[in-house]
Amino acid sequence: MKTIITAAAICIAQVIAGPALAQSTAIPVGAGATLVPPVGWAMVRTNDVVRFTPPENDLRVAIVPVTTARDASDAVVQAWKQALPSFARPPHLTQKVPAREGWDEIVVVSYDVPPAEKAMAQAVAFRRGTAWTIVAVEGALATIAKRSGQFNTSAETLRPTGFQKENFTGKPAHRMDAARIEALKQFVRTSMTTLKIPGVGLAIIDHDRIVYEGGIGVKDVTSAKPVGKDTLFMIASNTKGMATLLLATLVDQGRLDWDRPVIDYMPGFKLGDAATTQKVLVKHLVCACTGLPRKDMQWLFNTRADTGPQEAFAQLAVTQPTSGFGEVFQYNNLMASAAGYLGAHILYPDMEIGAAFDRAMQERIFDPLEMRATTFSNAKAMAGDWAKPYDTDINDRLAKVDVRYNDTVVPYRPAGGAWSSAHDMALYVRDELDEGMLPSGKRLLSAANLLARRVHNVPVGEQMWYGMGLEDDSSKGVSVIQHGGSMFGYKSNWFAVPSAKVGVVVLTNAESGYTLTEGVKRRLLELLYDGKPEAAENIASAARRSDEAMAKLRSEVDQDVSAAEAAPYVGRYTNADLGPLTIRYTGGKMELRATSMWSDAGLKRNKDGTVSLVTLSPGMLGFDLLAGKRGDRRTIVLNDNQHEYVWEEAAS
Repeated sequence: MKTIITAAAICIAQVIAGPALAQSTAIPVGAGATLVPPVGWAMVRTNDVVRFTPPENDLRVAIVPVTTARDASDAVVQAWKQALPSFARPPHLTQKVPAREGWDEIVVVSYDVPPAEKAMAQAVAFRRGTAWTIVAVEGALATIAKRSGQFNTSAETLRPTGFQKENFTGKPAHRMDAARIEALKQFVRTSMTTLKIPGVGLAIIDHDRIVYEGGIGVKDVTSAKPVGKDTLFMIASNTKGMATLLLATLVDQGRLDWDRPVIDYMPGFKLGDAATTQKVLVKHLVCACTGLPRKDMQWLFNTRADTGPQEAFAQLAVTQPTSGFGEVFQYNNLMASAAGYLGAHILYPDMEIGAAFDRAMQERIFDPLEMRATTFSNAKAMAGDWAKPYDTDINDRLAKVDVRYNDTVVPYRPAGGAWSSAHDMALYVRDELDEGMLPSGKRLLSAANLLARRVHNVPVGEQMWYGMGLEDDSSKGVSVIQHGGSMFGYKSNWFAVPSAKVGVVVLTNAESGYTLTEGVKRRLLELLYDGKPEAAENIASAARRSDEAMAKLRSEVDQDVSAAEAAPYVGRYTNADLGPLTIRYTGGKMELRATSMWSDAGLKRNKDGTVSLVTLSPGMLGFDLLAGKRGDRRTIVLNDNQHEYVWEEAAS
């Protein structure tokens, strides 16, 4: 044992000693493969093993060649022996994913890591012929969350030496004619069945025309009422691009400058300390590049009926970035909220800032684009033609999501609070394709300021960047402008391919909807450019892996908790940020209730002897809350990768 520990320590020391990389050219790794190293990470090559370590030195990535192995699992075991001989974690789940980018087989092995460790471990096995290239990762969850953009940008470049990836650069796009429209609709229908999605709002734009808009499936499983072109879905973070469009209209008028400090327009704005606050430019609010990590748990768990827009600013004032400006991609909803409210404040400084934002968006974006149904009012949306939200429960049964969960976004609505329809979203996407020109011949804004939102601020993957409330995916040689949205029971996205003058809108009322939106993007490229037929396999594989993961969760979580089993956790707990948490046993179930979140719960016994309470209600399924103690008081711990929240037992 001592020898193994010493060998591991030597490996770590070697990595720490390596220089940080600034190169962007591929290097040989693994068994006949190449990879572009992650920028800013240290690299050491020891024999045939290449190791990378980020600046935090608490995460290890090793790329290991294995020339012969019985199968992927055997190859992974051999790789760990080379990369980290002391590694002894048991596998948690082994899953095959579609072989892409020149590989013959790809298998992902995740490992059982108790939540108290706040760590992750995973190995991915890539086979070409009989040889394997293994990417082994172990270390801090906080660091992999912080540096996911850097890691993904590098990892996505791993491919066999000499392999030429699919590229549509310079290839003429087909028009979305009747046959291709029907092919896309049929793909959506089939995928909805596979993914258990009740309803989809779909729209297709081709050369300034909306060539299809309508619904597939139902907006309400009980009534079986169909989705139509005007059925409203919560579009969540798709709101961000609309909010930056509002800001762009102000830039057009000279009332706002992307490169001026926020405090020039809003002197009371604060982000962390004074030095950080002074550096924050307007563009930093929406670029996901300021080093501010996600901080969603406070608004998800502790949004009260009287919580207002100022709460976003209050939270930003006490939050410090965890990486440098422009260093890495870190997505933050509070910053996006502040951006929308900044625009509203400039326009209507004497109005309550939430009402000012609603008015600004209506007058400057929705009305000019004739998006007549789009609204920020949950009550208004649900009084008319709207799709109810769904999820599959832990037993794989389709169930309604409590739509009240989505009330939590109202105070932060510039980041994700809008409702819209396939028709209205098609009008918005058409304007993106037309670069601000309205059908009337008038301009909503200049092309220059609309396009400024697509600037490549920070990479999120290979040839993929986050701009200002928009993403540019150019990984296939053509630019696809997009932005997804996720709230409880609603997943959506839209895709604009400017070079083809084609756009697609996909709105869903199911937690599994994100997989469909990604499938639609792939299928669209196949139809436009005769791409390799991968979309259907991607959907089938994602559904299978989701089923496998859910089956694993079912095997680990005791859903039928007795009163005696629940007793050690029943009680009232408090946390300064997340508010109160009550755990009770009623009606034969254990229940958790926070200010704005509630769920049935089961118990999971972790490998280190600790116990987690796992949420079970549709939409909330899978939150892991670790039970523990601080002194004589019981605690419940929620970790969102870069923040740890501890509810402590309330004094009796």
